[in-house]
Amino acid sequence: MTAGKPPLSAFIIAFNEADRIGRTIEALQPLAAEIIVVDSGSTDGTRDIAAAQGARVVEHGWPGYGPQKRFAEDQCQHAWLLNVDADEVIPGDLAQEIAELFGRGEPDADAYRIRIAEIFPGEGAPHRLAYALAPVRLYRRDKGRYHTSPVHDRVHLAPGVRIKKLKGTIHHFSVRSIGDQMAKLNSYTDALADDLAVRGERVSLIRLVLEFPANFIKAYVGRRHFVRGVYGFMTAMNFAFYRYLRVAKHVERRLLERAKENRNGKNGANDRGNTR
Repeated sequence: MTAGKPPLSAFIIAFNEADRIGRTIEALQPLAAEIIVVDSGSTDGTRDIAAAQGARVVEHGWPGYGPQKRFAEDQCQHAWLLNVDADEVIPGDLAQEIAELFGRGEPDADAYRIRIAEIFPGEGAPHRLAYALAPVRLYRRDKGRYHTSPVHDRVHLAPGVRIKKLKGTIHHFSVRSIGDQMAKLNSYTDALADDLAVRGERVSLIRLVLEFPANFIKAYVGRRHFVRGVYGFMTAMNFAFYRYLRVAKHVERRLLERAKENRNGKNGANDRGNTR
């Protein structure tokens, strides 16, 4: 155990995060006995920045979100793991709360949920009414592991695990710009369409009509983006389009597959006719 630090391994998966990963690692330095960065081929100096700040950097090709985080878990030395993404920051109050868990000895739960709230460009801290998820991010490695799904990065916990929720909030700087966000979401919808195909799911065509308006309302009203000004409106629109694009790509693949089957069927019929 590093002197003065909890016996905790923090791990980060990264790809071209040179502009953000520095503050992520800096916030973890007083808290984690080791910091692991698993990089999937960055070309912008991400690995150098992480190594210069004391992180152990491991290169590993991109297999999807869940498998990459499982690989990162395997690189860690300690029984307790803390996962933070490269665009997230552990603020001082949350770091203190986590340190106090270990200051009393072994924490009294096996896994802890932590709120994650987005901070949009121009904001210094999460809006007090900002929507927040609360996934498990701090856990014992013998009680949970990341799911194998390539598109869903959630911790799969063993039966009977004791779960508690921390009071603090992870700061999530997810939006570099509107354009960057759309590029990222466009790429992610390719993976989501692949996942639907692998699982053999078929999305109803009516979703092409309903997906955009339903998800704009979900984000703008349900997730309270309306309190976030112009950026709230723009990111709600992006969220709605991303959800629509996932369905559109899925439907497009089905249409192209059907067209291919029809062409093959006609060619087969023509071949049989030519042999008579």
